[in-house]
Amino acid sequence: MKRNTTLPVLFVLFLAACSPQQFISKQAKQSILTDAALTRAHVGISVYDIADNKYLYNYQGDHYFVPASNTKIVTCYAGMKYLGDSLPGIQYWQEKNNIYLLPTGDPSLLHQDFTRQPVIDFLKKTTAKVYITDATWKDEALGNGWSWNDYNDYYMAERSPLPVYGNVLHWIQEKNETADQDTSTGFDQSVLIYSIPEVNWNVRFTPEGGKKVFFVQRNYADNTFNITQGTEKKKDQEVPFVTNGLQSALELLPDTIGKKIAVVNKVPAAGTPLNTIHSQPTDSLFKPMMYRSDNFFAEQTLLMVSAAKLGVLSDRRIIDTLLKTDLLDLPQQPRWVDGSGLSRFNLFSPQDFVVILRKMQQEIGMDRIKKIFPTGGSGTLSNYYKQDSGFIYAKTGSLSGVLALSGYLYTKKNKLLAFSVLINNHQGNATAIRKQVETFITQIREQY
Repeated sequence: MKRNTTLPVLFVLFLAACSPQQFISKQAKQSILTDAALTRAHVGISVYDIADNKYLYNYQGDHYFVPASNTKIVTCYAGMKYLGDSLPGIQYWQEKNNIYLLPTGDPSLLHQDFTRQPVIDFLKKTTAKVYITDATWKDEALGNGWSWNDYNDYYMAERSPLPVYGNVLHWIQEKNETADQDTSTGFDQSVLIYSIPEVNWNVRFTPEGGKKVFFVQRNYADNTFNITQGTEKKKDQEVPFVTNGLQSALELLPDTIGKKIAVVNKVPAAGTPLNTIHSQPTDSLFKPMMYRSDNFFAEQTLLMVSAAKLGVLSDRRIIDTLLKTDLLDLPQQPRWVDGSGLSRFNLFSPQDFVVILRKMQQEIGMDRIKKIFPTGGSGTLSNYYKQDSGFIYAKTGSLSGVLALSGYLYTKKNKLLAFSVLINNHQGNATAIRKQVETFITQIREQY
């Protein structure tokens, strides 16, 4: 019996006629561009084949978008390139029996994520009189374009030259259920409310009628904390404190190091040898920055790069420097204003992110990138790309009306792609839109 080979041949010819560009374009239309939630949104997509050095697809890839936390990709690139393998915890020089500290912006000092504290050990052991300079701090606590009314939320901790405890107070309420409430005051006297670290700043207890939910509200301009006692057995809340440059850190340090540190406005004379105390492996900072999208770590990373390259802590100056050097070849000149992406003033194109991702792959290498970028089922991708984890390494981004995903994709044919999907001005369900993007990315992996 003669075998009919016509249909298989036609199928092969059909596949050959359908280029990767055509296939990706079709999938973009089906999964994203014609989605009812996105028809009035702004969408930009770029997909790039790294080995073949060519774009497979561009849809408004040269347009500007607010990237949200995709901004951390740029910060991570700068940190991985310029901070070496260990974070500079503090720098210092010595004059007679005096030690002068140069703050580096290292966010790991007394942070709960890091048990090893070399800088604290050094400050405890030294018998010299310790000073710290404020001459190199050239920035503001809050970033340009940040939403001011988020100041009480943990994700908007202030930037500072010498962060301690992540620049937040961890407030805790614990309740003893067997004790009685003192109805004369409206407060349950059996409830213990305290902060880590303990502070002697202004604390006020405010009755809130029938609310009965534990909540801490800091005054906008100072470290006054207004506490509403709740009925919960145990509840906690992280609240940023006002840093006042070095002031708050120097108020909190003496109990730990056993001595006070005085502030001076001086820099080392030319030729003075500087000593550096390294604190943590750099990637132990970058991984949580990317996995949980830690804004504070990102902001301080950019300041550390500024200190390392320019000798001052200034996001504006280091951004200007990087845009004129390492990022001079970006296809669209971005507007870059902070390290975290909290600001809506940031504007990048999908093609900008593709070029930055290529730089990271070429200059740093995928082995290290894979340890820092979240993959499917982990970090901010914990609910996505679970079926075949390990083929995608990407950073999410979210603000109201903004969704972003940029990173690397290994296809079933073992092609390495760099991609960027930026969505602005949507009013749809964020989870549903992310699922549509997941469908699009997964189809590219399956077929290309």
